[in-house]
Amino acid sequence: MSPTTVVIVDDHAIFRAGVKSELEKGVKVVGEASNVHEAILMIGKKQPDVVLLDVHMPDGGGVEVIRQVAELDSDPPRFLALSVSDAPEDVVQIVRAGARGYVTKTISGPDLIEAIKRVGQGDAVFSPKLAGFVLDAFADSPGTEAGDPELDLLTPREQEVLRLIARGYLYKEIARRLGISVKTVEAHVSAVLRKLQLSTRHELSRWAAERDLVDWD
Repeated sequence: MSPTTVVIVDDHAIFRAGVKSELEKGVKVVGEASNVHEAILMIGKKQPDVVLLDVHMPDGGGVEVIRQVAELDSDPPRFLALSVSDAPEDVVQIVRAGARGYVTKTISGPDLIEAIKRVGQGDAVFSPKLAGFVLDAFADSPGTEAGDPELDLLTPREQEVLRLIARGYLYKEIARRLGISVKTVEAHVSAVLRKLQLSTRHELSRWAAERDLVDWD
C-alpha cells in the first residue's frame, strides 16, 4: 500500500519543519505552504490525499483554503485541521466548511500520523475534548436540512451565508461574523444565487423564509 500523501499548510516555517520531521516517519509529505494562495497552488499541483491545515492564518485561514479548493476541484483532498485553538467556534466553523477532523498542536507525532492516515481513509478524527463540540453543533441542526435537494446543492459555508442573508445581515456583518472578507461573502452569495437559480437578495431571503431557514443559528 502506498503511503498517505500530505501537504502541510501553516504560516510558521519552524513549526512546518518540525511537523514534517515527525510525519516522515509514517506518511509522505509532498509539499508545504505558508498562506492561502500558496496552499491552493500546492494542493492543485501535488493532489495530496490529506491536507494538514492550520486554522488561523493572516490571509483567511483554513476555512478559506477549503472553500477555494472546493470551488476549483470536484474531488478535493481530505482536510485535517491542526491548531493551537480548542475553541468550540473554531472547531465547528472549519468542520462545517468541510474538514474531516480537528486536532490540537499538543498531539504527539505518532498520534498525528495515525490521525492523518485515518482521515485519508475517510474517517472523521477529533481530539477527545473536541468531538463533543461537533456532536452538539450538528445535533442542534434541524433534521430536515439534509432532506432538501436544493439546499444540498450548497456547501456548508454557502448555507451559513444564506441563513445570515435571510436574517438581514449586511455583507460586512457576515464577513465579520464568519471571519472572512467581504469579497468572499459576495462570492458565496453569487454562488448561492446561481445554484438556486435566483436573481436577487430579496428572492434569496424569500426562498429561505419559505423553508423556515430564517431563524436557524
